Amino acid sequence: MTKKITTTLTACAAAIVAVALLGSWGLSRATQAHIDDVKLEADNVHKAAAEPKLPDDPLVLRGAYLARAGDCVACHTSAGGKPFAGGLGMETPIGKVYSTNITPDKTTGIGNYSLEEFDNAVRHGIAKQGHTLYPAMPYTSYAYVKPDDVKAMYAYFMQGVPPVEQANKDTDITWPLSMRWPLAIWRKMFAPVVTTDNTPIPEGDKIAVGRYLVEGLGHCSTCHTPRGVALQEKASTDAEGTAFLSGSVLEGWLARNLRGDKADGLGSWSEQDITELLKTGRNAHGATFGSMGDVVSHSTQHMTDADLQAMAAYLKTLSPLKPDAPVLAYDDSAAKAMFDGSTKDLGALLFVDNCAACHRTSGKGYDGVFPALALNPSVNAQDPSSVIHLILQGAEMPSTTDAPTHFAMPGFADRLTDAEVAQIATFVRNSWGNQAPAVKADQVAKLRKQVQAAAAPDRAK
Repeated sequence: MTKKITTTLTACAAAIVAVALLGSWGLSRATQAHIDDVKLEADNVHKAAAEPKLPDDPLVLRGAYLARAGDCVACHTSAGGKPFAGGLGMETPIGKVYSTNITPDKTTGIGNYSLEEFDNAVRHGIAKQGHTLYPAMPYTSYAYVKPDDVKAMYAYFMQGVPPVEQANKDTDITWPLSMRWPLAIWRKMFAPVVTTDNTPIPEGDKIAVGRYLVEGLGHCSTCHTPRGVALQEKASTDAEGTAFLSGSVLEGWLARNLRGDKADGLGSWSEQDITELLKTGRNAHGATFGSMGDVVSHSTQHMTDADLQAMAAYLKTLSPLKPDAPVLAYDDSAAKAMFDGSTKDLGALLFVDNCAACHRTSGKGYDGVFPALALNPSVNAQDPSSVIHLILQGAEMPSTTDAPTHFAMPGFADRLTDAEVAQIATFVRNSWGNQAPAVKADQVAKLRKQVQAAAAPDRAK
């Protein structure tokens, strides 16, 4: 579930909901009604596989929800494949890595894994055969997950997941980079100490619950934390510094800053704003896109409100990366110039032709439908990757239970040249009070090639 050398197609914001059936699991207690919902959602995996429903076993049920919250199905399921049977290709700087079969098939899956061997893989990054796993498996985050939660997940994968016989794929990494022994050195240098603490989190300690969700199985840092020269996370907890969750670029998207910065972080959002985005994929300030849409669809929309609020409360405790950055305020001068036709800015004219119908000349969009661009943290990020990527290839807003409408933005790669994309992006990033660096045509060209967007139109023809 990571990208770069910890590449993932889902990432960040997936979270844990522990279901208390026979006692405290370390998180908030759940009502019987929500327990029923948990079972229903877990059964959806089995419906897709045309298999019997999940057993009515408290430990299995709890493990099913933890697996759902960790978004295991997203990385361990290939397009059109059986759930958890693996085969999904993930790009890394050294080649492609394929997710493995984690169904309980005894020949090709993990059916012969003991609890200790399962725990070694999940939290220590060591396979049953003894070699170190590629950090595409985010064991550096799972190291913080309590042993009892790993035990519940083991029960689910062994007793609740239908076995699928599907051989694992070899990596597309050439020798000598394909050698595994350097990974063991990397693991010993950068993986955190695996927790042995099974102490339940005190009920009502909202911040502690949120910290456990964000740092552990939620593995938010694997996408939202920048990496060092060895592609290690610069910080895996807030205690290790303000690099934690300060944003990182992967696969052409910016996994945005989740710290307290008001311009490009969560500083201007309330706890309710964060909770709403995780629950529905949208709020008054913007909407999820790229891999984060998958996270909401597969994971966070199924969490209890209490645990979403706990995550939001914890995120709001993170200090800003740049505390001295100016506070942005809405400015309507660009909107007025477009409305009265006095603007001569080519970026503004291109915006009117291509974007204003949905995002409005005010830049405020339509709440819950078309995201606002004015004072949007993703727009104001120093790195313009997400803005360029959205213009080139568009994006889809996830359809969720609480917000089932499914809106999509079309891509403009075949309609706009690199220079025109840069002009629109620069206009958007410096209008309505936004303050972000200009975008250059060569930045667009580079990203167009990286994400394999359609070729630009030839204006000479």
